[in-house]
Amino acid sequence: MPTALVTGPTAGIGLAFARKLAEQRFDLVLVARDQGRLEATADELRAAHGVDVEVLPADLAQQTEDVELRLSDAVRPIDLLVNNAGHALRKPFLANDIADEEQLLNVHVRAVLRLTHAALPPMIERGRGAVVNVSSVAAWTPRGTYSAAKAWTTSFTEGLAAQLNGTGVRAMVLAPGFTRTEFHDRAAMDMSSLPSWLWLDADRLVDVALRDLRRGKTVSVPGPLYNVAAAMLPRLPRQVVRAAGRRHPDQRRRA
Repeated sequence: MPTALVTGPTAGIGLAFARKLAEQRFDLVLVARDQGRLEATADELRAAHGVDVEVLPADLAQQTEDVELRLSDAVRPIDLLVNNAGHALRKPFLANDIADEEQLLNVHVRAVLRLTHAALPPMIERGRGAVVNVSSVAAWTPRGTYSAAKAWTTSFTEGLAAQLNGTGVRAMVLAPGFTRTEFHDRAAMDMSSLPSWLWLDADRLVDVALRDLRRGKTVSVPGPLYNVAAAMLPRLPRQVVRAAGRRHPDQRRRA
């Protein structure tokens, strides 16, 4: 059976990827900070689908070496890497501690860079495999470090996909919009004013992403609304896009 390594698999989009891949008979390597949640997720997937699930606790903001070694293990090859781990910061840039800003970049940029670099050579040598890097529609709006990191992820993956032509290995960036997960709760963001029609379902989103990967797409943007946004935002005058991102949203800390 093929094996997928998924970062951030204990909730939200990462958990949806883990469940869907297990359903499709992938063995799994799950990477996250919380070993207890990792073990619980692994037990669920083993019981539901009878697949082999390995847990690899790691704080990707601090170190990636163990995960890189697992990705480059020729004896136990990884066929699909899903770089999904991520988090947001509630406050605007100048109100955040610089260490928190650096941690965000470590997870969203440095970890993606290093894990992708570790995963690709064995895949290319075997002539098959894929990397999915989870970005966001926020990549096309200038709003703080999160958007900047996602812009890097999108550009990086598009460039990588071109370099991989003819190798049998693919790279795809997944750029969802607002998705119903614990992502905003963990950042203590109050999203209650956001209309329901803006929200995506994580399971349906992953179905679209895996379908787009099979079809050879380089950029996957689930949902008609966000497809339009992704197409239009780069074409709008930059002053309009900057104005839209100028005011940090009122995201009050939950009690």
